[in-house]
Amino acid sequence: MEPLDKSSLIRDAIRRAILDQALAPGDTLPEDTLGERFGVSRTLARHALAQLASEGLVELRRNRMAIVAMPSFEDARDEFDIRIQLERLVVDRLCGKLDAVQLAELRAHVDEEERSDGNNGGKSAIRLATEFHVKLAEMTGKGLLTRYVREIAYRSCLSLATFGRPHSSECAISEHRALIDALEKNDAEQASALMSDHLEQVAGRAFLKVPERRGDLMEVLAPYAVIEKASPRKRMQGG
Repeated sequence: MEPLDKSSLIRDAIRRAILDQALAPGDTLPEDTLGERFGVSRTLARHALAQLASEGLVELRRNRMAIVAMPSFEDARDEFDIRIQLERLVVDRLCGKLDAVQLAELRAHVDEEERSDGNNGGKSAIRLATEFHVKLAEMTGKGLLTRYVREIAYRSCLSLATFGRPHSSECAISEHRALIDALEKNDAEQASALMSDHLEQVAGRAFLKVPERRGDLMEVLAPYAVIEKASPRKRMQGG
């Protein structure tokens, strides 16, 4: 495996841990501890942290110190206002242009959201829902739009994980299915309205709460570190 690929896998694993709320805002992410946990050098760990910092999930401090980003409750509403505008552009670019394979991929992802509902205390639901929106952006083939959507979506996901109240994901799942149907039917007006209403509903389900403290970093990341054992073929297939 190329070093850069290894760094990306570590980035993805830490991102999952953050969005699944296994890691909490303010938790420290020492390069040496991460390197030990994932069996890599501090340099690769540092590169992974830099990628996460560019997504707004990690804050880099002095003396090579990094922490899980601490979102502001006041900024959370602005994040969703920005998302609404960006993701209306996404559905406008996609409407009537998705092929059968892409539509099947989106529906398979929503099926995964439905299966995960209730697992891990429902904490994976927020991450999977956010990944659905990132997947839509990626399907536009527009690099700049995808970059902006990815960054603001992950950041708002962290805000929801931090401040959001527990709730069933059934509503979000049905909203995702309706959005896919509108895109397939080439109904741009309905797709745009559904996206706006969906994100407004998601934002409306958030409120301030005190985040729980997590345990030792090595223990927290243990389930996420198994990525290093995946075969090259499996990694290429996204499994």
